[in-house]
Amino acid sequence: MLVAVGQVSLQVGDLEGNRARGVDAILRAVADDAELVVLPELSDSGYVFASREEAYSLGAPCSGNPTLQRWTALAARHRITVVGGFCELGEDGALYNSAALIVPDRDPLIYRKLHLWDSEKEFFTPGDSLSPVGEVNGVRVALAICYDLEFPELVRLLALQGAELLVVPTNWPRSPVPEAERPIEFVKAQASAAANGVWMAIADRCGSERGVDWVGYSCLLNPNGYPVFTPLASGVAGVSIGEVHPAWARDKAIASRNHLLDDRRSDLYRVLARSEAQGEHWDQGDPSPP
Repeated sequence: MLVAVGQVSLQVGDLEGNRARGVDAILRAVADDAELVVLPELSDSGYVFASREEAYSLGAPCSGNPTLQRWTALAARHRITVVGGFCELGEDGALYNSAALIVPDRDPLIYRKLHLWDSEKEFFTPGDSLSPVGEVNGVRVALAICYDLEFPELVRLLALQGAELLVVPTNWPRSPVPEAERPIEFVKAQASAAANGVWMAIADRCGSERGVDWVGYSCLLNPNGYPVFTPLASGVAGVSIGEVHPAWARDKAIASRNHLLDDRRSDLYRVLARSEAQGEHWDQGDPSPP
């Protein structure tokens, strides 16, 4: 499957302008024969909200959502799958940092971000379930959003459920990086892809919004954690495309006697999980866990 990542510049509150930039990225992906295209996190509303009231004013329910309607129409017309982040006003009145996977002739799959970063906790309610794993053009696909990747348990669970491609809309705020080093967000994504033997398509944003700059580095990672193409630079808008081979993600063997999933010591992990749930701990001097 040919997968495109769209790195676009967004501005908080510019709903129509943001949608238009997303449409342009989708059409560029279509021109390159992409079968799936990924847009950034909160790609309709923008991200750096000034207040809770502003965030809520930019949210919309899934039903009749102008952003989802536009993506759905493009998906149907061009036979392309669209994944993008949007600001969802839930039926329960809560605001969610959500992503939609829109496949032609199917109902959209909606995923709500589980792990909220920094000031997101002032505006959003976290989701309460993992992304389903569904098949798109012969590839088993699941969703995550930005900070979700910081939690290895989430990616491991999706890999155990058969995900071969993890699609990740992001907004990675830029922070200082030592000379000759890569942004740590990108390094963590590489490690997560390699640790679980999955493909990973990540779409970040670019430009500046209310004084915040963005990492960029939109990319497609293979199951060894290496980029298929050079990640997009931090200040550059663009669309890049690469090929996903699901068979690679299905084969978890990493040596003649080693397997990414079969070598796990689940007998021990269950003990640790139970200890965490019960609030147990042990001193460093104690040679064995409870």
